[in-house]
Amino acid sequence: MSTAAVYELVGYVGSALIVISLTRTSLLKFRLFGLAGSMTFLVYSLLIGAYPIAIVNVVIIGIHLWFIRNLLSGAQEFFTILHVRGDSRYLQYFLEFHRAEIDRYEPEFAYEPTEPQITVFILRDAIPAGLFIGVAHDDRSIEVQLDFAVPAYRDFKAGAFLYSTRSGIFEDAGYDLAWTVSGTKEHIAYLERLGFEATTRKGHRVYAKDVSTLHEPPPDGSVPSVVSDT
Repeated sequence: MSTAAVYELVGYVGSALIVISLTRTSLLKFRLFGLAGSMTFLVYSLLIGAYPIAIVNVVIIGIHLWFIRNLLSGAQEFFTILHVRGDSRYLQYFLEFHRAEIDRYEPEFAYEPTEPQITVFILRDAIPAGLFIGVAHDDRSIEVQLDFAVPAYRDFKAGAFLYSTRSGIFEDAGYDLAWTVSGTKEHIAYLERLGFEATTRKGHRVYAKDVSTLHEPPPDGSVPSVVSDT
């Protein structure tokens, strides 16, 4: 392969990475693919001596790195939960709007308001980043019917907040166990990353997580931030 062909191949790879970045719904993946594409274009521009293009890509790389740092650190993000009623019109709209994405991870989910049920939005800087729907059982367990994060915020931060002392969800009613019927492979991977383990419950295979330790207050002594839609 000639030198010119190699240079051209590098340019095509950079173009492909930029195109892929534009198809990512996750902000983090968008930035990561964009960073890889800009770095590849930087190499390409230096190889062909296109220094103005190299300067532009150096700036773009810096911008991507700045946003990636903020996304990973989460230092400027504020999480809270918003309790909503089962007949909330916004809840219905949210479920309908994200129906395709919900089916992708939990195709068996069908929303039916029941009692006692917990329905909360996970707010990330006041933006609905996820939705949690659970049903309480008499054995101090909660069945997770839906734990969904919108594509733009699918970086496990909402889940990490939800299953922590900061959310206060499991502490309020003294739940000891959270369990759910597994969905797709992506859903199982999410559950395992958050500490859920495969087990058997009443003859059915489920994924469960011990949440009894979440009854303790946050290490920093802060009070979980909770908002109610009343």
